[in-house]
Amino acid sequence: MSDLRVTLVQTNLHWQNPSKNRSALEGKLKEASAQSDLVVLPEMFTTGFSMEAAHLAEEMDGPTIGWMRKWAVEMNIHLIGSLIIKEDNRYYNRLIWMTNRGEYYHYDKRHLFRMAGEHEVYSAGNRLLTIKVKGWKVRPFICYDLRFPVWSRNVDLSYDVAIYIANWPERRRNVWRILLQARAAENQAFVIGVNRTGADGLGIKYSGDSLAVDPVGNILEDLKDEEKTATCQLSRAQLDQFRQKFPSWKDADRFKIVDVEENVISLKE
Repeated sequence: MSDLRVTLVQTNLHWQNPSKNRSALEGKLKEASAQSDLVVLPEMFTTGFSMEAAHLAEEMDGPTIGWMRKWAVEMNIHLIGSLIIKEDNRYYNRLIWMTNRGEYYHYDKRHLFRMAGEHEVYSAGNRLLTIKVKGWKVRPFICYDLRFPVWSRNVDLSYDVAIYIANWPERRRNVWRILLQARAAENQAFVIGVNRTGADGLGIKYSGDSLAVDPVGNILEDLKDEEKTATCQLSRAQLDQFRQKFPSWKDADRFKIVDVEENVISLKE
């Protein structure tokens, strides 16, 4: 299997302004496309982390889905990010995985951040998503999910890369960094965390700290507090050799979360 090139897009977001955010991100996508297989945008990349779902929500045939399809196909990349979606009279913080063929799959945020009232506005998901691309099994999560290791548990090596997209405030930046490294080490998988920078319309500051972490827990890429786009290459050989040399995954507790489904998608190459 070949290595996987993942681009982390750490950017400031224009508060509750989808068209301006889409426009601002286009240059970053052009910059990333020539060197990347998978490009990762932050949580709620069109609006910032907003509870104004009734005002900002799009449907699955809305402008942002079309925008993601256009750029994924033209740039020949897989593109990930979340936005506010309305479906069946409910609102979701929904991560979209748009393939380079223009097909999409989604993951709805499982753990809703009650300290901001997210659980009062949005509906929680109950399905894990795993995408198989270039021989890699990739599982995406959203922000607050990072705090719940059972939800992220890599039972029987069901994924090779975990991706966490976020609007994670600066005041809790140490927790973000610690947990990204912990999730990588305990699950023997690469972990990608993509956060935003700047401040939102509520005055909450974000320090970025987007990271790529290897299966041992070492930081491969650290974007710190810069508005920056960076691509890292995940080594298949490193992953396989480490799992073979130190197979702690074989001794992990096995369990099943009773109210959860799993959607595993194998993409055509």
